[in-house]
Amino acid sequence: MNIFLRLTLDCTPDAAWKAIANPEVFRAVSGPILQMRSCEPDGFPDAWRENGPHRVKIWFFGVVPMGTQTIDISFTERPGGVRMMIDSGEPKSGPMTVIKSWDHRMAISDAPGGKTLYRDRLVMKAGLLTPFVWLGLWSFWQIRAKKITQAARNWS
Repeated sequence: MNIFLRLTLDCTPDAAWKAIANPEVFRAVSGPILQMRSCEPDGFPDAWRENGPHRVKIWFFGVVPMGTQTIDISFTERPGGVRMMIDSGEPKSGPMTVIKSWDHRMAISDAPGGKTLYRDRLVMKAGLLTPFVWLGLWSFWQIRAKKITQAARNWS
């Protein structure tokens, strides 16, 4: 099932691009609902790079363990100046392993007035549990969208 956000952010595309590639921004807009801790010896990088999967532990409200997951980032550019960050990571342990397919893409492009058009798409499958998992993720994505929109005002 798909979850899709289309937001106009009050910042420049360059500022938005830098922000979505920053693990601290990722953690800030995910919290406090989901809290991520790096499993890597050096912790989170200063920016996501295409250097293989990054393992994280996920906690629901910092208390309930949700298991481990990889974040596996790649970057691409599309026609019309659209920059895209793709996370093809996957759950490795815990309750999140019910998700059998995960394709998360975030796209940044120009919007009128020096603003940013931000698109965030998740396609996921969890077998018979897909509708229930989708509902939880959809709710989380809506809260995350509000946090991204608010944070973007400070990204320029």
